[in-house]
Amino acid sequence: MPDTPLHGSFDDVLALASAELRPVCQALHQAILALHPHCTQVAWPRQKIASYGVGPHKMSEHYAYIAVQPRHINLGFYRGAMLDDPAGLLEGTGKGLRHIKLRSVEQAVQPAVIALLRQAIAERRQAAPSP
Repeated sequence: MPDTPLHGSFDDVLALASAELRPVCQALHQAILALHPHCTQVAWPRQKIASYGVGPHKMSEHYAYIAVQPRHINLGFYRGAMLDDPAGLLEGTGKGLRHIKLRSVEQAVQPAVIALLRQAIAERRQAAPSP
């Protein structure tokens, strides 16, 4: 088996999604870029994720990730347990990580998802050390 690079691009991760789920990935990616145009993006095709943050460090500076699954796309939040989720979208029981399982573009761009992204971005911007 040939070695694959550790990092790639969003397109590398997108290519791992089924044809039905690619629009969901694209909608999430575009929503994140609309909310945070100059975010740091790191893709890990081997892990099937694209991650977004205020800096390059995954667990300390990133706020969300898009993960390709066989039947859905996960929108994950590194500090999701801290987020206010009145719509009850977040799943997970860990100390910090939470995710949403999305199967359609309509689900991906619903106001409650956008509100969670806004919160996650604001939290990481506030927590990030000043340059």
